[in-house]
This record gives sequence, C-alpha cells and structure tokens, in this order.
Amino acid sequence: MRSLPVPDRDLEERSLRARTEPMAVTDFGTNIYEVRTDSGTYMVDLGAGRCTCPDHHFRGARCKHLRRVAIEVTEGRVPPPGHVAVECRDCDSEVFVPVDDVEDGPHYCPVHRVVPGDAVRDRETGHRLVAVTHPARRADDVSIPGTDATVADYRTNREYDPDEPVVGAVYPRARVTAEGVEPRELQVYSFPRSRLVRVDPEPERTPDARTSSAGEPRNRDRREENRRDRDRRDRADA
Repeated sequence: MRSLPVPDRDLEERSLRARTEPMAVTDFGTNIYEVRTDSGTYMVDLGAGRCTCPDHHFRGARCKHLRRVAIEVTEGRVPPPGHVAVECRDCDSEVFVPVDDVEDGPHYCPVHRVVPGDAVRDRETGHRLVAVTHPARRADDVSIPGTDATVADYRTNREYDPDEPVVGAVYPRARVTAEGVEPRELQVYSFPRSRLVRVDPEPERTPDARTSSAGEPRNRDRREENRRDRDRRDRADA
C-alpha cells in the first residue's frame, strides 16, 4: 500500500485522506476495483459511483475509496474501466487496452507505437521513411514480392525475431491521406517493427530572411538605399 503526493492546494477532508492514507488499488478489467486499506478491504464500482465501505453505505458520501480509485485512474496508475494492463511488446512498460482488444495485439506504449503517417528511421541504414500501415502479420508470414523469401528471411532482418509484426513504410516523397499513400506508385517496403524507430518529422524549411517569399527584408534594404541616393543627389544639387 502507498500514499500519494498532496497537491499544493486546500483539499476537502475526504479528498485529502484519499491521498494521504496508504491504499492499494487492484483493477479487474471492469468497473469494479478492490481497495485495500489498513482498516479493511472494500469494493468500488467506479462506473456507478458506489463503495462497500460504511462511509458510503450509511452516509451516501463520495468516500475516500471512490476518490482514490478516481485519482489512480486519472493519473494513469491503474487502467480505466473496461481496460486491462498489458506489457508493451518492445519494453516492460504497461499499456492500458480495452478488454476486448487484448487478443488483437501486439500492443505498444506511446514511445514505441507506430501508426500510419509517423516519420521513422531504419536502424540498419539510417534512412528516414514514412509508416503507411499498422504493425500486422508476422515477419515470417509476409513474402517479399518477386522473391521466394519472407521479410524474416531477408539478410538484413535475420537479427530480428521472425514473429515480429511487419510495418509497411515508404521513402519520404509520400504523404498518407484518408485514401492511402500518395502518390500511389510509390513502393511500400516491409520491415520488422523493431527495425524502425519513430522520429520527429523534419521541420518545414523556412526561407532565409534575405530570400523571403514576401521579399520584405530585401525590399526594406532597397528602400533605405534609394533614400540615401536621393539624399546624396539633393545635397549635390544644393
């Protein structure tokens, strides 16, 4: 059991106790959570806003146990209702997924998740690409067009697990739209998921001030130079 940090503001008594008293919250993949405390164990139905403790049962109060579960869910320590915690395929961190989607893995944490449109880097070559498909079939089940080999068989992929899901990616002349990859003639290459590292998109180039499309800095300089020329001519005429 553990207590939680107290925010730097005044809290109502039950909210304060929800944070400062040691409790352990266990989820069951439903609306129901178990809350263990020094004084007993109670069941919280977060969806219905109910708790089996005397404070809620007899006083109808939103008790410290209900509040503690809500805090743990909001701060990402336990899954929200209808979700369970699973391990990210690429690391040991927890990912909260809907109960009905658990068998549809693999699942990835935000750091390792790749979705269509993400900029990625090939670990083997350092080249940048754009992902165009979600991780799907296993590398040893995806054939390379025009060959008898699978993605897992390809010489630069042999260090990767053959059961890794495959991601399709294109070199960055492409963009991903609701209709798919454009231009459509670009070749999609298949990679084991962990061969690709998500990276920040390349920033759009901003024109140098001297070559701004608006031309304002250059025009301003030119106007200043013309003004000086006129001043010199006026002094010469005088």
